[in-house]
Amino acid sequence: MNVLLFGATGMVGQGVLRECLAAPDVALVQTVGRTATGAASPRVRELVRGDLFDYRDVEARLSGFDACFFCLGVSAAGKSEAEYSRLTHDLALAAGRTLARLNPGMTFVYVSGQGTDASERGRIMWARVKGRTENALRALPFRAVYLFRPGVIQPMHGARSRTPLYRVPYMLLKPFLPLMRWLAPNRVLTTEVVGRAMLAAARRGGPTMVAEIADINALGTAG
Repeated sequence: MNVLLFGATGMVGQGVLRECLAAPDVALVQTVGRTATGAASPRVRELVRGDLFDYRDVEARLSGFDACFFCLGVSAAGKSEAEYSRLTHDLALAAGRTLARLNPGMTFVYVSGQGTDASERGRIMWARVKGRTENALRALPFRAVYLFRPGVIQPMHGARSRTPLYRVPYMLLKPFLPLMRWLAPNRVLTTEVVGRAMLAAARRGGPTMVAEIADINALGTAG
């Protein structure tokens, strides 16, 4: 299986990359982002570019993939709806539309968020934008689209958030996350489980297109 991974330097992306490299059936992981991961593996190929809204000059490097794991995301804090929409909806759709044309047999997995508003009419700005993004991705002609809606994620194996707004809360919660995970496994995920769940969806599909926390946990912990 050949995999495209967007956002491999973020907390979730770091975990997904690790699980891809631990999977014997993943022949190639091509990362796409503004910075290199520095991963030392012959199975990793990196596409570093400043413009993530236009891929016309690199389409040849985006063909021949079986799955795309889209882990790019930004916080809505301090952003207008127009700005957040550009960095969320427009960014994901720029990649999605290109990949659907180049790889119609691909499985596309998008990291959304718990509480996303699929009606697009709710009062919470980020939830509306995420819902609009999900709906647009669902309409693309991929073999399958899965919309992951995680909530709290425990970083594993050295994964860490690059967003200062998230980094401090994660540092404060770090001692308690394993206990929270043990007490409520369907409320707290790990980067390991999320990565394994994405691979499971790409290999054999999932029971539902919209995967909430319990669905992601089931996919990521199944044998």
